[in-house]
Amino acid sequence: MSIIINGKELALKIRSQIAAEIAAIRAETGKQPGLAVIQVGNDPASTIYVSNKKKACEEIGIRSYGYDLPAETGDDELLELIQTLNADPKVNGILCQLPLPGHRNEFAFIQAISPEKDVDGLHPLNAGLLLQGHDCLVCCTPAGVMAMLKAYEIPVAGKRCVVIGRSNMVGKPVAQLMLKENATVTMAHSKTRDLPALCREADILIAAIGRARFVTADFVKPGAVVIDVGINRDENGKVVGDVDYPAVEPLASAITPVPNGVGPMTIAMLMQNTLLAFKRQEKLI
Repeated sequence: MSIIINGKELALKIRSQIAAEIAAIRAETGKQPGLAVIQVGNDPASTIYVSNKKKACEEIGIRSYGYDLPAETGDDELLELIQTLNADPKVNGILCQLPLPGHRNEFAFIQAISPEKDVDGLHPLNAGLLLQGHDCLVCCTPAGVMAMLKAYEIPVAGKRCVVIGRSNMVGKPVAQLMLKENATVTMAHSKTRDLPALCREADILIAAIGRARFVTADFVKPGAVVIDVGINRDENGKVVGDVDYPAVEPLASAITPVPNGVGPMTIAMLMQNTLLAFKRQEKLI
């Protein structure tokens, strides 16, 4: 029987630990972390994500600064807001909710965020530090994946890992984190030939492509660990992952469900990144 990696349960535990640390710091210094979340437009999915982030901040003692801007907000106005937040000592983390509406150069806004406040881990400086194996602010979802493997005592060193998907937010950074933990990593994508055969070589298979139930039993060797990063809706509106869970679960030694797998860990890691940024800026570490 597979081990079901319960991200919801682990995320609650991590958030509780963060809340306790923030309470202790606040009692000693009178200070607390601050997170600014910028949302441009009213994309329904983004609105839900932003609402969940604000709620998490309230629960664990992080000040939340919300900036809900109309979709027609100009690039110069958005960049000016980011620069203002960069200079605000009460704001320790800045998150610009993606995707942005319209045909905008999202990289320009990511690059404008101070690397020390880049709690999404997307700034090129943080991405470069991660590539070279240095300590930095790491993208939240990949950090959550690594935290789950650690919490469930799943060994990574020496294992063969295949990552399906090469996005800047998940695929590339999770591959670097696995390398840092001494896994042998292969990145697969839409141009990969004979993808199922490649995936069957994996001891740890990470699916992050955004295609509902794409990974079937044919992709998984018996005993593999399967991490499903996908959050999709099927033809009936049900939330499902990138993995065909009923078909794959009997083969896997451990697997993340959707929902209640990787998803809750993303926000927990955002809270952790905000606390880390705050401690660094306040010279508490």
